Amino acid sequence: MSVSASETTSAYFGIGRRKTSVAKVILVPGTGSMVVNQKPGELYMQCNSQYINTSKNPLITLGLENMYDIYVNTHGGGLKGQVDAIKLGVARALCYISSENRTSLKGEGYLTRDYRSKERKKYGLKKARKASQFSKR
Repeated sequence: MSVSASETTSAYFGIGRRKTSVAKVILVPGTGSMVVNQKPGELYMQCNSQYINTSKNPLITLGLENMYDIYVNTHGGGLKGQVDAIKLGVARALCYISSENRTSLKGEGYLTRDYRSKERKKYGLKKARKASQFSKR
């Protein structure tokens, strides 16, 4: 019988991405605290309750918000993109805990990667699609 590394350490890992943000999430059994880039989660998310709830939504859906501590290392993008990346990372980490979690999280849409990102600028144009006005004469 083989034992995986996540079962021996009881820490669960998940990566979330959104736009240019990347969040590496580690779930550890604990009291429900959140640490983002070595800062308390409330301080990092500027005490915005919407951002805090969004990042913990997968745990709240399963009723596990006070059973796991969340440790996050995130970079890139803005705060909103990082929050959405954390949400995806937490949901992916919860899937490693139990396969029953996957069905309820998938139904809520927490495991769907939002692939929308900024389109690159093309040469000859001012922005990705904005061009100078066309003149017939």
